[in-house]
Amino acid sequence: MPPLPSSTASAVQIQQFYDKGLAHASYAVRCGRQVAIIDPGRDPQPYYDFADEHEARIVAVIETHPHADFVSSHLEIAEETEADIYCSKLVGARYPHKTFDDGNRITLGSVELHAINTPGHSPDSISVLLMDEMAQTRAVFTGDTLFVGDVGRPDLREDETVGGHKREELAAQLYRSTRNKLMTLPGSTKVYPAHGPGSLCGKTTSPDLDSTIAKELKTNYALQPMSQEEFIRVLLEDQPFVPKYFGHDVKLNKQGAPSFEDSIRAVPHLRPHDALQPGVLIIDTRPATKFRAGHLPGAINLMDGGKFETWLGSVVGPTEPFYLIADTQIALDTVIRKTAKIGYEGNIKGALLAPLRLPATSPTVDVAQVREHPGQFTIVDIRNRAEAKTPVFDDALLIPLPELRERAREIPTDKPVLIHCAGGYRSAAGSSIVQSALAGVEVLDLGEAITEFQKQAVH
Repeated sequence: MPPLPSSTASAVQIQQFYDKGLAHASYAVRCGRQVAIIDPGRDPQPYYDFADEHEARIVAVIETHPHADFVSSHLEIAEETEADIYCSKLVGARYPHKTFDDGNRITLGSVELHAINTPGHSPDSISVLLMDEMAQTRAVFTGDTLFVGDVGRPDLREDETVGGHKREELAAQLYRSTRNKLMTLPGSTKVYPAHGPGSLCGKTTSPDLDSTIAKELKTNYALQPMSQEEFIRVLLEDQPFVPKYFGHDVKLNKQGAPSFEDSIRAVPHLRPHDALQPGVLIIDTRPATKFRAGHLPGAINLMDGGKFETWLGSVVGPTEPFYLIADTQIALDTVIRKTAKIGYEGNIKGALLAPLRLPATSPTVDVAQVREHPGQFTIVDIRNRAEAKTPVFDDALLIPLPELRERAREIPTDKPVLIHCAGGYRSAAGSSIVQSALAGVEVLDLGEAITEFQKQAVH
């Protein structure tokens, strides 16, 4: 994307790199021929290209915290460019780094980057201030502490494997980080967060990808006047689910991930008719219509789409091996690369193109019958709990998609089972999961037809 408008001196350029699939924003800050990268994604190539385009050198890579929702390329960039990695001493990083906490600064040409500790989303979160040559604060890179219209969720570090930090304690830290540090910055300070709309690191993130402190003070619900107790209560209610892969990525980012391209090349490729090991999960990424027409028995239809990485890491655990199927070589390469963004490429037991003849088929739903006689079906709503507060069908059984593999046997089987979500993507995955778990039961996917039922529910 083109350079962001910069409120700094003309010598400074801020470039945002946005991965829509993960709703992840990373940044390059360039002053003259020196570049600092903030919160890089798994593929380092865009940052190399940016530096080459400006005949500049990457001298610093800054991690605002160990990310839960994607794997960072900070170690790979440092090894390739000899740049220093900077992160808080509280991270406990197991890669070579320089600590970057309150009072620490990096000189980048004629400007400086200052660290401020802003715990709350995680206990080791920092924000990065860009100070111009006049010692004026011009921008703040807030990581997952402050988003446009939201703040980072404080409930991702409760598991003992990622620190065992209670959500209420982190929420209290976040209250103080926003009130005592970020909200005291000049109103004109540009805000550059690490995530945008759709990220599971927040709950009400705005479609805007940057803001100002003044705008956030006016419009961000979490920055409005309230007590610490009220802030904690408001922040913790209705947080989205936590995908299975989040803790895995925190640990991986603390040690540093291996080379992106090397990891992709290491994925085993199989021929379409090679025998697959029994009992190993099969992830079929083809469109639902192709999957329903024929698929391998027991396969899960997780279509390649805008949120493939998130749903893969929500349905599949971080230690589970799986086969990955697509219908073209280009599509297969795409889903392998997406898999690597969340650190799951090592789980791929084999990647292959779909065989021409696939034995299993899925039944087609009679939408008119569902409309006229919904009671003839066991209806399973696989939306998230917050979405399901507005039900589409009376008496539907709520099992969110991330829980469905573990809970499929809770579904009564005395009637045909009908799966629905909000738009059709998740129900393709959900119906295939239930079909695999409940042998001999008729399992139907309402798919995109759910939209007409949603309209009826509203009226």
